[in-house]
Amino acid sequence: MFQARSVFSPAELNLLKRKSNLRGTWMIFHAWAVIFLAMAMFVRWPNPITFILAVAIIGARQLGLAILSHDAAHGLLFTNMRVNDFAGTWLTDYILLGDMYAYRTEHVAGHHRFTQQPNDPDIALTRPFPITRASFKRKVIRDITGQTAYKQRMGLFRRAFGIGKPMTLAARIKRAWPRLHGAFITHAVLFAILALAGYWWLYFALWLLPFYTFQPLVVRIRAIAEHSMVKSNDDPFLNTRTTHTNWFTRAFIAPYFVNYHLEHHLLMAVPCYNLPKAHALLLAKGYGTRMEIKEGYRAVLKLAASKPERSELSAAA
Repeated sequence: MFQARSVFSPAELNLLKRKSNLRGTWMIFHAWAVIFLAMAMFVRWPNPITFILAVAIIGARQLGLAILSHDAAHGLLFTNMRVNDFAGTWLTDYILLGDMYAYRTEHVAGHHRFTQQPNDPDIALTRPFPITRASFKRKVIRDITGQTAYKQRMGLFRRAFGIGKPMTLAARIKRAWPRLHGAFITHAVLFAILALAGYWWLYFALWLLPFYTFQPLVVRIRAIAEHSMVKSNDDPFLNTRTTHTNWFTRAFIAPYFVNYHLEHHLLMAVPCYNLPKAHALLLAKGYGTRMEIKEGYRAVLKLAASKPERSELSAAA
């Protein structure tokens, strides 16, 4: 088991664990500002290119909101836990149909404790890889055409409303309200804001559409990069991956330092904006050769789709 104190000095750990309310506020503001600016870009210059660009930007920033809620689930977004949990639900997670409180229990007690082990609740996300290029292409098509999100979210609604069970409408609403009230309220607020601005249709064109198309794709890419095809399931330096990025991938695939996932697993009490410092310290201390690191998401995706097709296997035989 990894012991942070065996690698970092007390002063270094104190520096890395330091939370900043200003940074937490800025990241939430930044995520929503980018979303609304992308909408404004299309309104100001309406054409297919700006529309596709806005969908990609907003879909990536929807992932960004999930990343910020993930930090809040770890209690890292704000120093005050009531503010932290408010931001991690009402300002980020509820509008993504998430449940931060349930996620907090499952993620910390399950995924972090049993990373890449059979009882890891996220193991199903990484176990299938590598897959063939054709299989990977089918997954991408399902993502960008909305099939993935539709299946996931219809399943969520069916479970929440007890579809398939003999219940009255009132009973279904009573059953779903504790799970989905935050989603209903936050979506209504977003629709109202856009309607008051005179652009109600943006809710459908540039919130729901990215949410059902580009966002599932970047979530898949992020999940693949974090734990799939790692060199060892048992070594904490090798069962989680950090992926180096550039400005483009930070904007469209890996917002808010999500690419430093190895450092997050080693030091889960460190806010996301301090993970680059943790990475630099680990490299300076000579741990780079022990760490699972990839140079860019292209390298990860190439590995993920590296399984030979059956025809190639037959020819080789």
